[in-house]
Amino acid sequence: MKFKTMGQMDTPQKTVLLRVDFNSPIDPSSNLILDDKRFREHVPTIQALEEARCVILTHQSRPGKKDFTPLQAHASRLERLIGRPVTYVDDIFGRCAKTAVREMKPGEVVMLENLRFNAEENLNVSAEEAAQTHIVRRLADMGDLFINDAFGTAHRSQPTLVGLPLVMPSAAGLLMEREITSLSRVFTGAPEPVTFVLGGTKVDDSLDVAVNVLGTGIADQVIVTGMVANIFILAAGFDIGRPSTELVTSLGYQSEVPKAQELLKTYRDKIIMPESVAVEGKNGREEHPVDAIPVDAPVFDLGRESIDIVTEAIRQSGTVVLNGPAGVFENEEYATGTLEIIKACADAPFSVVGGGHTSAVIESLGLDSAFSHISTGGGACIEFLTGKKLPAIAALERSKELFG
Repeated sequence: MKFKTMGQMDTPQKTVLLRVDFNSPIDPSSNLILDDKRFREHVPTIQALEEARCVILTHQSRPGKKDFTPLQAHASRLERLIGRPVTYVDDIFGRCAKTAVREMKPGEVVMLENLRFNAEENLNVSAEEAAQTHIVRRLADMGDLFINDAFGTAHRSQPTLVGLPLVMPSAAGLLMEREITSLSRVFTGAPEPVTFVLGGTKVDDSLDVAVNVLGTGIADQVIVTGMVANIFILAAGFDIGRPSTELVTSLGYQSEVPKAQELLKTYRDKIIMPESVAVEGKNGREEHPVDAIPVDAPVFDLGRESIDIVTEAIRQSGTVVLNGPAGVFENEEYATGTLEIIKACADAPFSVVGGGHTSAVIESLGLDSAFSHISTGGGACIEFLTGKKLPAIAALERSKELFG
């Protein structure tokens, strides 16, 4: 690691500013938190700071959204999870926040208000610019150390994420360390062969991952499903029907077809794309080969033939990286591809899931313990897999250089 970890920091008796990602699904009408998975992922880090004064910094949603709320409910939920009192302060760096932090005793936990209530935290700026913001300078005055455990936002270049490490000694939290260690293993030392299964609707991100892992030789093969597969079917010269073509256009992904064509031209023997698909016909699910997709039927899943080919390739793999569903899995009739792929991936010696919808399905199936690593950050995870240096991680590395 090029950054410090919690094990290298002397935290007892210190005031630690802990950046976490408690951004969770909320019922706007009742303000109830619907899923506390992200809270649970951060609990080990918070428990490891039981001899410190732990000041929680986090956010919920963003301005303009219905779930952009204060954090009183978040403090209550965390209190139940860690079995210790959590004091909620409806202030970020004003007099109330300063007083609450100053009066803390070792072992106490305080949660400050939603960071994004401050306009500066919504900026996308360089680490140097972030270090000069009011929110960073005022918060830094309140603590001795900064620990970033918010991997889910590590791809953002926002003030608390990239500015605080430049102005105070900083380290990665336990969750951040685990995410980076597990995802890095995909690049070095993972059991071979290595297979990437790229699906879902984030076509541009998935193609960037494919370019990186095929170009560097990290992946032995890439399997494409979902909307990503539709782009490759188009790139191979086939028609995906009017409804799916219109969806591709509306999402702005028509421009990704040439990139898929280039990938097929260069790595055709390493890319597994569907040979058959399931569409929504007049009487429900119908299956057709990719060269005979009906003009008026939307593509909603892989065909049975393709599912068999894909799952067999997965079962022959030592490492599987799964990102995105294979189709419209919310509809039980078209969930087959997604479910069968998940089950096959669960048996791999080393398996990584890129968060998002796929991880929710895995948890609902009770298969989460079968996977080696399920990422807490969909966007951060996929950006990491493209080979890019995430801004928050780069800032932690700078902090080690600055403070030793």
